[in-house]
Amino acid sequence: MRYDREAIEYHSSPRPGKIEVRPTKPCSTQHDLSLAYTPGVAVPCLEIEKNPELAYSYTSKGNLVGVVSNGTAVLGLGNIGALAGKPVMEGKGVLFKRFAGVDVFDLELDTKDPDEVIRTCEILAPTLGGINLEDIKAPECFYIEETLKERLDIPVFHDDQHGTAIISGAALINALELIGKDIAKIKVVFNGAGAAGIACAKFYETLGVSHENIILCDSKGVLYTGREDLDPAHPKYNKYKAYFAQKTDLRTLSEAMDGADAFAGVSVADCVTQDMVRSMAKDPIIFAMANPDPEITYPDAVAAREDVIMATGRSDYPNQVNNVLGFPFIFRGALDVRARGINEEMKTAAARSLAALAKEDVPDSVLRAYHVEKMQFGKEYLIPKPFDPRVLTWEAVAVAKAAVDTGVARLPIKDWDEYRERLEQYLSGDRTTLRRIIRRAKQEPQRIVFAEGTGEKIMRAAQLVIDERIGTPVLLGVPELIEAKRHELGLALDGAEFINPESAPQYNTYVDEYYRLRQRKGVNKEEARRDMRSRDYFGPMMVRMGDADVFMSDQSRHYPNMLRPMLKVMSDRIEGRMLCGVMMITIDHKDYFLADTAVNVDPTVDEIVGITEELHNLVVGLGLSVPRIALLSFSNFGSVRSLSSNKMRAAVEILWDKHPDWQVDGEIQADIAVNPDRLKTGYPFTKIPNGANCLVFPNLDSANTSFRLLSSLGHASKTGPLMAGLDLPMHILLPGLDVNDIVDLAAIGVNQAMARKRQKGLL
Repeated sequence: MRYDREAIEYHSSPRPGKIEVRPTKPCSTQHDLSLAYTPGVAVPCLEIEKNPELAYSYTSKGNLVGVVSNGTAVLGLGNIGALAGKPVMEGKGVLFKRFAGVDVFDLELDTKDPDEVIRTCEILAPTLGGINLEDIKAPECFYIEETLKERLDIPVFHDDQHGTAIISGAALINALELIGKDIAKIKVVFNGAGAAGIACAKFYETLGVSHENIILCDSKGVLYTGREDLDPAHPKYNKYKAYFAQKTDLRTLSEAMDGADAFAGVSVADCVTQDMVRSMAKDPIIFAMANPDPEITYPDAVAAREDVIMATGRSDYPNQVNNVLGFPFIFRGALDVRARGINEEMKTAAARSLAALAKEDVPDSVLRAYHVEKMQFGKEYLIPKPFDPRVLTWEAVAVAKAAVDTGVARLPIKDWDEYRERLEQYLSGDRTTLRRIIRRAKQEPQRIVFAEGTGEKIMRAAQLVIDERIGTPVLLGVPELIEAKRHELGLALDGAEFINPESAPQYNTYVDEYYRLRQRKGVNKEEARRDMRSRDYFGPMMVRMGDADVFMSDQSRHYPNMLRPMLKVMSDRIEGRMLCGVMMITIDHKDYFLADTAVNVDPTVDEIVGITEELHNLVVGLGLSVPRIALLSFSNFGSVRSLSSNKMRAAVEILWDKHPDWQVDGEIQADIAVNPDRLKTGYPFTKIPNGANCLVFPNLDSANTSFRLLSSLGHASKTGPLMAGLDLPMHILLPGLDVNDIVDLAAIGVNQAMARKRQKGLL
């Protein structure tokens, strides 16, 4: 295998294995030790003795899953034993943590006795919030899971059975929608009657496939009534197989597939031929999920039938049925409501949530991860990708809701929006501030006008604005072209408005107002008409005239060219104000605001004062935090004299006189400004003892270079530029921004509009 050397290196270096245990509380002092262990630990112990439910409050039980295996059916390797299967179980732990923030103990049991596995799980139950059974052969796995579900009051889930069933079930739902077939009428053939095959057949039945329309095959052929080994008296009788025995004359897989609507394989490679595919009904659905090599390859299947809809277990073909789309998020939802188990309703909710998510617009981050320009619901995109961050919030919420609705939740969730936000923290703690901004924007949605109405990213961002309920998008451009692009992208854009500036009813009013503003600044009436036909002018004028609340520029032009129309439209309202660009940088869950990163090349003392004031007002208006402002230099409080350091020092003194209650200081070096310990130790007189969160740079070179370097090398996330000083919310969209960046800026604009309306008593 080409992965041999790489895999060994991965699992052995720089330290053996893939997981470790880390403390979540400090233990660096004697006092910490006394709380972590004796005598302090006795207090929660006694509380749990009185009320066992408190174990979820005082221990890690509620977020801890045991991955339990005896190594009898490890991946495609077979019965390799518990110890040899340990790398797989550790890998499962990595996936639990990476995708859903769930902690794992991997537990490899050296026994083939199913009753010993059951008893071990029972003994371990007080430690765990849930149990994921893994790589246990059939039919023992059925017996183990059924027994544990009866005896334990925590979630028990055998992923080899239900994971494949749930993910492929989601694909089935969407495939049938695409071809317009009724799930109750389709004929489905399964090949492979082990844990996954039987579970898939049962789950498809739960989804609506009629029992009599299911044909299950094993290595001996079709399971039919009267087959010797399906007689209860037979020594190898398997009641789980017998459930699917049909009264039929079909005996072979080839015969079964003739006229079938769908095939689901969890068996062996190359057992399905092109002739078998040709024999199937119109628009055949083929889920060839044997790993690593499917029952029939994707190229062979599509060569046999152009109308085939295909899924496999491989990442190099469309529609990968990957169990990582299921178990992390199912357990996340079950654990968060302290479910007593995982029932059919929860599994069905998981499948339906995945099916629904596949119809949503795909984020840019997913497109980048898979090196493609577009993914859109259709034959080659039936289910979401594992690295789609939305799977967590969609699936875990659906599972948790189903647990609550069916009465198995011990801790019902009341605020589902708050729960979604809590889930997002597992994905990116650095988006805490932006989530708060989006949450506030939902309280008072505003009208957001986008200049580039036919831009793909803009239209996808507009769809998210609608989905997130943060505003009503207004797209500028020729409505017919916007509508055609909307259809091409598969977007709904329900509630969005499409406006052509030239034919808009307010066009003449805007022309008159713009002419009034600019007639003594070199603009005649005809030029006013020409400018107002441009979306770059019409959009800002909509905001100025109150027909919209936020303006977002296009992404196709240079920064000065996008800024100039805003300045002209707002010229009379920004006199005496300092226009500047602000970047919000988030590092280690801390937000920093950098100014001026975009507009002023070498500001004077008075301009530095104006930039600082606009930065302060921006941060206060967004309600993010108390501004603690540092005016930066290569000097610390007069340690070096130069034109640059003197400029920043003079600006600080003016700011002290004008705003004596502000936390502002300088001139100061950047590393000192953001380090409270060094400030308090070396400069106890400072007015920003807790460190700065707002940084004002002496010139554009230093500001722009700093934010670009931080965002590239410092593991920082950036948002912006945020325009300050324009009086009304207007933002420039740089060419490199992705869809989520645009939505974030739109939400910031909505917050700015809300703050302005509150100041004027309009909200």
